[in-house]
Amino acid sequence: MYKLIKKENNARRGEFVTVHGTVQTPAFMNVATCGAIKGAVSALDLKELGCQVQLCNTYHLHVRPGDELVKKLGGIHKFTRWEGPILTDSGGFQVFSLAKLRKRKEEGVNFNSHVDGRHIFMGPEESMRIQSNLGSTIAMAFDECVENPAEYRYAKEAADRTVRWLIRCKAEMERLNSLPDTVNNNQLLFGINQGCTYEDLRIENMKQIAELDLDGYAIGGLAVGEPKEDMYRIISAVEPYMPADKIRYLMGVGTPGNIIEAVSRGVDLFDCVMPSRNARHGHLFTHSGIINISNEKYLDDDTPIEEGCQCPTCQHFSKAYIRHLFKAKEMLAMRLCVMHNLYFYNTLMREIRDALDENRFEEYKEKYVDLLDTRI
Repeated sequence: MYKLIKKENNARRGEFVTVHGTVQTPAFMNVATCGAIKGAVSALDLKELGCQVQLCNTYHLHVRPGDELVKKLGGIHKFTRWEGPILTDSGGFQVFSLAKLRKRKEEGVNFNSHVDGRHIFMGPEESMRIQSNLGSTIAMAFDECVENPAEYRYAKEAADRTVRWLIRCKAEMERLNSLPDTVNNNQLLFGINQGCTYEDLRIENMKQIAELDLDGYAIGGLAVGEPKEDMYRIISAVEPYMPADKIRYLMGVGTPGNIIEAVSRGVDLFDCVMPSRNARHGHLFTHSGIINISNEKYLDDDTPIEEGCQCPTCQHFSKAYIRHLFKAKEMLAMRLCVMHNLYFYNTLMREIRDALDENRFEEYKEKYVDLLDTRI
């Protein structure tokens, strides 16, 4: 259940209550694709980093170790040791981006696993069953992902098919939640808005899925290479048609500046691999901009990544030491940097919430929206 606490223009401050805990929004979901954050960061570490929600990947967990095994072991919460809310994506994005030799039809998609080449079929019912086996807090509906740019006719066909698949997802989830051996009988369902960068398709699609009275609504198919101006334009076009009493999720976004801009347009929830992926290459976020720890100027710098940062990395280690670890190809380099970036993102969201609580979000946006994305 989503509770809107207050607004500043279109920016929303709220709470999202789930069976696994209450999420203060706006919030960022930390991406644990295969049940762990890449860079040797565990669910236990996430508590210290201010994380509220963990995101796991349906496709990857289905392929390995298998969702039925995860169910046998007690579900994704027990498996990963993360006690808070977990969102699982539908697998749709991976089916359309990773799988080779895929064949789409109305029932779903036939494709070969990117791991071992074995044949897999996934449609709305299969995606719901996999996510039910995982026992996540929130399941995402199975949708058809379309590359940008796409021809109008194809984009419309995919958006219409996504609505038909969503109806099937809802029916299957209701059935699964009624079964006695279901891991999480309170599993929630989010629908996904599609339509590429065509405003009319997006709006019509949003109107259709809003009628289904789901637990939350996501905007998908953005942040896939289109100019950020197009992304902001689509969010602004769709927002008036998103139910005001339901949580809103912008999938796969993004940079700190992207997040601030999207919050100002009414979005509540975000996820992105950027903080962890960039960290593994030594690109670190600070309130002064982005630094590259491999730069020569940090060779003898005995200061933390960011002065005043309360993350475990900045509390104990210097830029010089972290730079040395990268040069020595030590795994610890990635772990320390991923922990810093995730702490930064979760702190960013807390600062946004504080600014909304104190009616100074526009002031916060003006100060940081460009600065945080600037490379030093």
